[in-house]
Formats: sequence, structure tokens, C-alpha cells
Amino acid sequence: MNIKKILNIVLWIIGLSGLMTSLAFVGNKEKEIKSENLLINVSNTDVNTFIDEEDIKDFFNEREDSILHTSVKKIDVNSLEKALNSHPVIENADVAVDVNGDIIVEVTQRTPVVRIINTSGESYYIDNTSKLMPLSDKYTARVIVATGNIIEPYAIRHTLSVDDITKNKTYASLSVLDDIYTVATYINKDSILSNLIHQINITNENELELYPSIGDHKIVFGSVENIEDKFNKLKLFYKEGLNKTDGWNKYAIVNIKYKNQVVCTKK
Repeated sequence: MNIKKILNIVLWIIGLSGLMTSLAFVGNKEKEIKSENLLINVSNTDVNTFIDEEDIKDFFNEREDSILHTSVKKIDVNSLEKALNSHPVIENADVAVDVNGDIIVEVTQRTPVVRIINTSGESYYIDNTSKLMPLSDKYTARVIVATGNIIEPYAIRHTLSVDDITKNKTYASLSVLDDIYTVATYINKDSILSNLIHQINITNENELELYPSIGDHKIVFGSVENIEDKFNKLKLFYKEGLNKTDGWNKYAIVNIKYKNQVVCTKK
């Protein structure tokens, strides 16, 4: 029995030593793995092309990030993600390194819903998360344009989302960006309206006017109150009114700001 126990202990020690040797070998091998491939995937490029694979490579090069031909142990994944997520056209970025040493970068672009042109002639976007977004030299998004009495500059507002502005009584009382974002978002979600309306204008009284891509008239919208009723009324008027009377160019003004009414002014 003693000999049997001794043999079991010896075999157990040998097995444990072999396991530790294997782990040490794997650990040393991992330390030797170098990154040779940078695999980049940019999503929603069918909608926007603000950034592509080459732009991301250039971004890393400009930062002088050591990525390729570098030991994977020295690659700071969190730092790379943080840098990418600070890029003005990127909504989200994930960076990972696999067992082969490949660096995998997944990027989602930001999606504008409306382009703002303020009274100073400055232009910027509001994206689908209600955050302000600068224009790009690379690509111009085909979105609704908002003009008129918009005084808010990008530099002062870009740190705040439209949701932040709405929740702040001081900002909300001065801002029209929340109204613009609300109307633009509603239009973009409706297939009929998104093909019909191409411009929002803010009057000196901070009311909204809309301009369609068909016909030579403006739509007096008023405030954002009762937005669903107003748009339903507008769609019904276009379907039952203008189409049947061939009146797309007959009117100068279509006023839908009043409840249960569509008031038209002929040219």
C-alpha cells in the first residue's frame, strides 16, 4: 500500500509538472505573438460614408499608434477604443485582439437626421441620438435642412445633446434645436413625409414652416404641439385635396397650425 501511494504521488507530481510546463510554454508563445493583420469593419455604409477602412488606418497612423508588428501584450485595446469613440463621425467603436494576433475593429458611423444652418451661416448636423455633429469634408448627408432664426452655434452646444437641452429649463427656453429635432425625426420615420418634406424654416416668432420637394408653396406648421394630428391632416390634404384638384402649384401657403383646419392661400 505504501509503494502504491508513493507511485500515485510521483505520477501526480509528474503530471502537475507537465501541466505547468505546458502552461509556461503557452504563456511564452502568447508573449511572442505579434499583430500582423488589422481587420476593420465599418457598419451602415449603405446609409452614410463619413468614414471608411482607410480613414481609420490613417487615424491610427496620425496618432502614431503602435499596432501592426507589435507584441499583442503591448497593444492597449482600451486606449484605441477611447480614441476611436472620440472621433466626431463615430457613434461606437469596439477593438479586440484574437488568438492569432489579428486586431479586429468594429465601427458604427453616426447617422444625421437634420442639417442645421444658423443665422451666422454655420452648418452642422443633429444625429439620431440627438447629439450635435460637425460637417464632414468627405461626405454630405442627404437629410432635411433647417434654416431661419437659429442662433445656436456648434461650439457652444456640441457638448450637449438635444435631450440635455430639453431637460434644462434655461437652454430649452432659448433653443429651437429641440423643436427641429422633434419634427425632423417624425418626418424621417414616415415614408410619405420623408419623401415630401426637404426643408424646415424657423420664423422670427420661432414657429416652424415646412417646404415640400413637390409644389411651389410653404406649409405653416406653427409649434410642435399636436404634431401627429398636424401631419395626418397634411397627408390627408395632399391625398384628397391637391391630387384631385391638380393643385400642387395652385397655392402659395398651406396652413395646418390650427386644430381641425387646413387654411390655404392661393397664389
